[in-house]
Amino acid sequence: MYLKSDASMKFLKSNVFTIVGMVLGAAGGYLYYHFVGCASGTCAITSNPWISTLYGSMMGGLLLNTFQKDKVVVPGAKE
Repeated sequence: MYLKSDASMKFLKSNVFTIVGMVLGAAGGYLYYHFVGCASGTCAITSNPWISTLYGSMMGGLLLNTFQKDKVVVPGAKE
């Protein structure tokens, strides 16, 4: 049980920028739907709150993922 918790904490620490970007993007996507939206219902992204939130989440995750530094792996070195 401890190993599962340790692995999940390692995953969260290594992907913190992506996760934060997804949360902020989802909030931004929903706020865009709510305040701007699409009155006619023909807009593919902004006419549905679920799609707008999902799209914002993906864009936020991709945006903040670009600021994440890659870990350099040196063969034979200890972690």
